[in-house]
Amino acid sequence: MGSAGSHRDLLRFATAGSVDDGKSTLVGRLLYDTKSVLADQIEAVQRASVDKGLSTPDLSLLVDGLRAEREQGITIDVAYRYFGTPTREFVLADTPGHVQYTRNTVTGASTAELGVLLVDARNGIVEQTRRHATVLAMLRVPRLVLAINKIDLVGYDEETLRAIEKEFTGLARSLGFADDAVQTIPVSALVGDNVVERSEHTPWYDGPTLLGHLESVPVVGPEVAKPFRMPVQYVIRPRTEELHDYRGYAGQIAAGTVAPGDTVVVLPEGRETTVTHVDTADGPLDEGTAGRSVTIRLADDIDISRGDMLVAADAQPAVTSEIDATLCWLSDKPLRPNARLLLKHGTRTTQVMVGAPESRIDTDTLTEVEADALSLNDIGRVTVRTADPLPVDEYADIRATGSFLLIDPPTGNTLAAGLVGTPLALSPAE
Repeated sequence: MGSAGSHRDLLRFATAGSVDDGKSTLVGRLLYDTKSVLADQIEAVQRASVDKGLSTPDLSLLVDGLRAEREQGITIDVAYRYFGTPTREFVLADTPGHVQYTRNTVTGASTAELGVLLVDARNGIVEQTRRHATVLAMLRVPRLVLAINKIDLVGYDEETLRAIEKEFTGLARSLGFADDAVQTIPVSALVGDNVVERSEHTPWYDGPTLLGHLESVPVVGPEVAKPFRMPVQYVIRPRTEELHDYRGYAGQIAAGTVAPGDTVVVLPEGRETTVTHVDTADGPLDEGTAGRSVTIRLADDIDISRGDMLVAADAQPAVTSEIDATLCWLSDKPLRPNARLLLKHGTRTTQVMVGAPESRIDTDTLTEVEADALSLNDIGRVTVRTADPLPVDEYADIRATGSFLLIDPPTGNTLAAGLVGTPLALSPAE
């Protein structure tokens, strides 16, 4: 293992797949084979497996932690697992496979740099595979792994697996994924083939194991190379005698980089100023990058509060009160035309009116069809009118500032995840 002081990259990835494709077993296998579970957890799984009459440990028990999940044999909620190897650290969002919980896939994939999509080698590409691939593409997850699971149950047949790979490659291309962004890996989560150790049963496969790919795939997020964006979360004014002149604006950098001397604009007001310091709890930085929480000090005394956004002066987002958006509807309560809701964008919350749906995506045909409402798990296009102007980017350009949530005012429940613009270029249905 690396030394305590060594720096390892962090990869955030999400798993998705249909019910019974073996997702929980695959995640359990990764944790088990990388020795990322405690001895008492392994012993508990072994005892439970014996009680169930199994000759091998049921590794899905390592991740199906909710009682309802164990009783029903399905994954219900998104679970985040943390593990590491000497090469890299990982945050895994284990998302449900049941169609009822497709909305949870949106949650898990929203911050992922890679998606692992499972299919059962016996069933191939199914409707839920298409639905999950569409969600991953729409959320601009940059890379995919197609993990063809249960290859032992088709006799490790190369022809069967190549046919599934060919079909999925066509699907991925239609969703905008480049060929080099998709890696197909034949695995058996139950036996362990090509998960952590290479399998002798697939001599025709010369690609990486799943863990090998996870350790080697690039992790530099595309947001680092984008123009600077930082929603202001808090204004820091210490009331101490030695720091009575200190005024800093704290937040997490959503995109790009910032350094002393940079010219920035405060939105939505539009005032321009210069960065003088980039502070952290550990001391000042020469440069802050996307994902880093910092406190920025400015040359001018400007009225800035929570909800404002600091942006690069030479590459500003649009400031608008009318947003053309794609919604992933997450609630059992359907969207009604001209609904008055709350919208949360960055650190700002404002009132909005959502127009009638213009269309929705048919995940079977990957085309747009007419729609007069959006129900649970639907993905559709709408126009959102905001009470306050918001600085927004196209989601296809910057994920963090091109996304928002719609909230039900009476309950505070999240109704939808919104993406500014049209992240998928789909054809209308004939």
